[in-house]
Amino acid sequence: MIGSENSPPPFNWNAWYEGIGGRTISIDEVNETMWKIHGEQETRFHGEVAAEKHLFATPEEASTTVKQKAKEFGADIVGICAIEPSDIYRGREITEQFAIAVGQRMKWREFQVVPSVASAIECMRIYYTLGETVIRLADWLRSIGWRCQVEHPLGDSDLMHIPIGLKAGFGELGRHGSIIHPELGPLFRMGSVITTMPMALDRPVDAGIAEFCDRCRACRKFCPADAIPDERSPEAGKDHLGNDRYKIDTGRCFPYFARNYYCSICLPVCAYNHKEWAKDFEGFQTKLFPEVVMEEPPDPFDGVAREEKHYYPENRR
Repeated sequence: MIGSENSPPPFNWNAWYEGIGGRTISIDEVNETMWKIHGEQETRFHGEVAAEKHLFATPEEASTTVKQKAKEFGADIVGICAIEPSDIYRGREITEQFAIAVGQRMKWREFQVVPSVASAIECMRIYYTLGETVIRLADWLRSIGWRCQVEHPLGDSDLMHIPIGLKAGFGELGRHGSIIHPELGPLFRMGSVITTMPMALDRPVDAGIAEFCDRCRACRKFCPADAIPDERSPEAGKDHLGNDRYKIDTGRCFPYFARNYYCSICLPVCAYNHKEWAKDFEGFQTKLFPEVVMEEPPDPFDGVAREEKHYYPENRR
């Protein structure tokens, strides 16, 4: 299965960083975790598949077992969906039919001030721990005879995580471009494992979040780069519920993101179900709303070649 002609290309991080003058943020803990992902985890993405294939009695039994294992390996949320060409990046090809989406809650206490060194470290920490979850899940699938592939939350994936998460029932697409989970809100990250093993599929959810986003503009008001739109964009296509999508102005967002501790302001200021997902379950005293540091944004940058970047509107420019 190959990516649709209408799918965006994989995000070209190097081209975007080069276009704004290179990487200017260096945090020891972030650098160390990045090295662990690329230097250690990537060597474990692949493995031998057991010769004897375990066959489950029903797709429902397979799905239940997979979800139990994923949570045993560290997932907070798990969902399953079939893969379509529109879920695959343009120019990429896969042979698996099903995606197991897994997500982990981020630590609210690290977003008390945002952007900050603490929030930047937490963003990278979750990519590593979630990477461990998908690697362990893939190892288990291979041990019972099923071919699979790791789609790391940070690495060079073939699949787009957001469409997979929406189809797997993780929530709805927020104004800020991230999935909002009905209980966890937006402060989580996701990766997936794709496989040939048949499983019962989950369904997209309609929890009223899209309607909430139409009324709430918290992320829009607190975006220092002015990258989040006032209105939905028909040119950006439909979400899983048939709504026109909100689409972030990447030309405004990325330069700020790259200069200010990987920003992430739009996630902790999101008001949806705030009191639930803002709880700290390990006893740390936290605030219900972060201290937001809004610096003067750099000039927008749109210089990546059109064929190497996804569509985005130039909001209020």
